[in-house]
Amino acid sequence: MPNSIAHAVGIDRQELLAREAGDDDPFQMKVIKRAKGTFEEPTIITSPNRSRMIGCICEEDALTMNWMNLHKEEPKRCECGYWFKLVDAPGGGGHH
Repeated sequence: MPNSIAHAVGIDRQELLAREAGDDDPFQMKVIKRAKGTFEEPTIITSPNRSRMIGCICEEDALTMNWMNLHKEEPKRCECGYWFKLVDAPGGGGHH
């Protein structure tokens, strides 16, 4: 029986090929643990794009997220006080 990559197309194929190459999070959907979150040491968010929407779980028992747009190289502070910074994804850079 042939492997599933031979029959996959589109985004499904892209995901399978990325996973086969060792990327277990090809669409950057995993939860990122906050770092210190200060202005001097913000939580780093990677992306191949110039901007990215993120959600901050401000309190451990929160039922909602605080959504915000990050833009490359512009640190942004969440309402809860934590800082985030968007940088180029490793091995990537931006889209053309």
